[in-house]
Amino acid sequence: MNIALIIAGGRGMRMGQEIPKQFLTVYDKPVIAYTMEAFEKHPDIDVIAVVCVDGWESILGAYARQYHITKLKHIIPGGANGQGSIRNGVFELEKHYAADDLVLIHDAIRPMVSQDIISGCIATAREHGSAIVTVPCQEAMLETEDQLSTHSSYPREHLKRTQTPQGFPIGVICDAHRRALERGITNSVASCTLMVELGETVWFCAGSEKNIKLTTPDDLEIFKALLQLRGN
Repeated sequence: MNIALIIAGGRGMRMGQEIPKQFLTVYDKPVIAYTMEAFEKHPDIDVIAVVCVDGWESILGAYARQYHITKLKHIIPGGANGQGSIRNGVFELEKHYAADDLVLIHDAIRPMVSQDIISGCIATAREHGSAIVTVPCQEAMLETEDQLSTHSSYPREHLKRTQTPQGFPIGVICDAHRRALERGITNSVASCTLMVELGETVWFCAGSEKNIKLTTPDDLEIFKALLQLRGN
């Protein structure tokens, strides 16, 4: 079984909006509905679960009904930070599914995730036990300590930019979160960084520049343009 765990537990203050950015409306549809639809459409996704920011659970349920998201089975409370929200999500899924079932952990604010990316993530996680969606680093990378200047660079061929989904067997990711708590790791920025901090190897699968994360107002403008190109 393959479960999409959509993380919508944050408020996204950098967007400068009064409501959480995953609930912003773009062309008469909330961002999170676009995201859920991507997983609803994929034939190999069996279940959708959403970790939801406090107070928005009933709205999320209403959107699922409005946009015919029939695979949504679990709405889970968010945590104190991103790691806490993911931990809440995977621990809840552990109660309902087998340890070797796959969970694809995905940002609610990556609504342009493609069917090919989802398929690749599932295939890599099945083969290797983990799957981190990535894209090559195309820009020149400069190191800095004061955030104002530099005298050194870093080889971009040694870097990958990570995206989501990030896939693991449920038993593997739950074990990682338990070990993290034992070691006092409480604010790792993503599932891939958590695994690396624990000394684990993770495997890459192909992402896309279109699989953008909506963090700033500029990202919203890019999202709108991509939707127009797609014909939405």
